Amino acid sequence: MPQQQRLAEVFVELADTLVVDFDLIEFLHRLAERCVELLEVEAAGILLTDQADELQVIAASSEQTRLLELFQLQSRQGPCLDCFATGRPVRVADLAAEASRWPLFSAAALDAGYGGVVALPMRMRERIIGAMNLFTAPSTVLAVDEATTVQSLGQAMADVATIGILGERAAREHQLLSQQLQIALNSRVIIEQAKGMLAERHQTSLDQAFAALRAQARNTNRKLADLAQAVIDDDPAVAGLLHPQHDPGRPVDNG
Repeated sequence: MPQQQRLAEVFVELADTLVVDFDLIEFLHRLAERCVELLEVEAAGILLTDQADELQVIAASSEQTRLLELFQLQSRQGPCLDCFATGRPVRVADLAAEASRWPLFSAAALDAGYGGVVALPMRMRERIIGAMNLFTAPSTVLAVDEATTVQSLGQAMADVATIGILGERAAREHQLLSQQLQIALNSRVIIEQAKGMLAERHQTSLDQAFAALRAQARNTNRKLADLAQAVIDDDPAVAGLLHPQHDPGRPVDNG
């Protein structure tokens, strides 16, 4: 298959995140594998931020690469950390020649069989959610134009993946928000019905009925909607507990 056609297929694959059974870890492992396949690099590792905005190793093309990425986090030095901190790519063609830049990481990378690295931010506009490392073998010496191509294509793949991840996350959050809103609307209907029943039952105002309902919910540590449903269902456990104070402005019907 021609390289350009394969690239096009991969970009479509990376953009396809809005699916019901989206699996982030599988998606990022696939990204790492596609980078190795198409960019002629030896390995790839991907780190994303957690809820505390701390980088975590999420995917790697091999176990050896995963361990190297973990070591990078533990030693608090390396290209991925610099890339994430600045939001800019970091490219080192010869780690041995620039070992002083990250002494611990460079030694570990060389020991793992990697000679060079390109770190790319996973970024959409000003938002950075992680970084991706592309490793080359010591025997792979890329010309300047080849290294630039690897960096450009790698960044494009990282960008598409980032947009896909954030799009899927936004869609999921929107769906959750819609569900929460619908639940709130449904609950409100139940509460309004219970208010009306209490006001009628005790010949009081709707405001006082609602105040009594809220007070009882707090005192019994129950959700307001659950207590309202119990009122509607004439649950004997709550029937005798709700006694809204009578509104002096409203006459009492003694029958």
